Amino acid sequence: MSTRIDPRDLLQKMLAAAIESAQPARCVPPHLPGAPAGRLLVIGAGKASAAMARAVEDHWHGPLSGLVVTRYGYRVPCQHIEIVEAAHPVPDAAGFRAAGRIRHLVAQLSADDLVLCLISGGGSALLALPLDGITLADKQALNRQLLASGASIGEMNCLRRHLSAIKGGRLAAACHPARVLTLLISDVPGDLPRDIASGPTVGDASTCDDALAIVRRYGIELPTQVRALLASGRGESIKPDDARLAGSETRLIATPQMALEAAAKVARAAGVVPHILGDSIEGEAREVGKVMAAIARQVAVHGQPFATPCVLLSGGETTVKVRGHGRGGRNVEFLLSLAVALDGRPGIHALAADTDGVDGQEEVAGACLAPDSLARAWAQGIRPRDSLDNNDGHGFFGALGDAIVTGPTLTNVNDFRAILIESR
Repeated sequence: MSTRIDPRDLLQKMLAAAIESAQPARCVPPHLPGAPAGRLLVIGAGKASAAMARAVEDHWHGPLSGLVVTRYGYRVPCQHIEIVEAAHPVPDAAGFRAAGRIRHLVAQLSADDLVLCLISGGGSALLALPLDGITLADKQALNRQLLASGASIGEMNCLRRHLSAIKGGRLAAACHPARVLTLLISDVPGDLPRDIASGPTVGDASTCDDALAIVRRYGIELPTQVRALLASGRGESIKPDDARLAGSETRLIATPQMALEAAAKVARAAGVVPHILGDSIEGEAREVGKVMAAIARQVAVHGQPFATPCVLLSGGETTVKVRGHGRGGRNVEFLLSLAVALDGRPGIHALAADTDGVDGQEEVAGACLAPDSLARAWAQGIRPRDSLDNNDGHGFFGALGDAIVTGPTLTNVNDFRAILIESR
């Protein structure tokens, strides 16, 4: 690697390229459908949904109307598509009302009409329309438990699908007999459409029994009426062979793999060989940090399995089981665990961030790590292992001035991790 390259600058350029690759203005227009015989109704939810709606308006030549809901601060002005902002990751009344309005909009469509559904990460919380017998307060309490439980995103969304009046294929079923085209920006490991915003337009083969198994696995406390709904089977989602889904099509238009490939291109241009280790890595963030540290040390010390200089790229969605009094955040937890395991190893730099600009519940995307990060922390009286035990990665990197704040990125293709290993 050229001595003229600043490691932190290169890491941040790779993150920027990953985010840019998933911008709706780039990835929506190629997938717009032809004009229907009837109406075009645009609906959607997620952190990227407003920017997706704007991309539709900028490239659609004909009448259209609609409503999408996005996270507070992620609004993009549109002329014909109404943009509603709501809370994430814990739903609020604004998201509840917006979901109800979307359900009402699709209720009177004909076979000549086309529904263009714009879905991205965050839609599970933003489309909060619980089944009868479940209150918004019930959903809020459940979300808080799930976020602190250590459950994977797939497990969380399985439970959500069976408690929702709009997820798990129910939105597409409500659109029948209109045709539905769903454009998906994936934020989930494996890019499974059923898990992106809990699959409002996608058939779901999982069952209420599967949801109850997840409740037992993580010790989730459910109100009596919620448990009874699952036990009775009344929360069953729409299955993939349901006739009402025959006119529904989904397209993945941006994924974590695409983002990693964009970052890899930046690395090559700088003379650093990129290695994509996986786009769907899951598990406890601190455990993934330990494993990645072991790989990085092997590269740095022995030149195995890769020669230096190189960068190890990965994506996916780890989890954090909050045990301490810190603010959580899976990317900063991963990075702090990596730092502790590397113990100041020279020549290894890293960055971990959520491509939506929000790591956990903080308006911070993630952080950067340098070989001297631990030494700088000790100099401030900060004990790195104590910070990790307290789930306080945000406090740790914030105190060092190494937090990454992007603001709303208007997209979401999950976590981005890069470990840069300089020449031996």
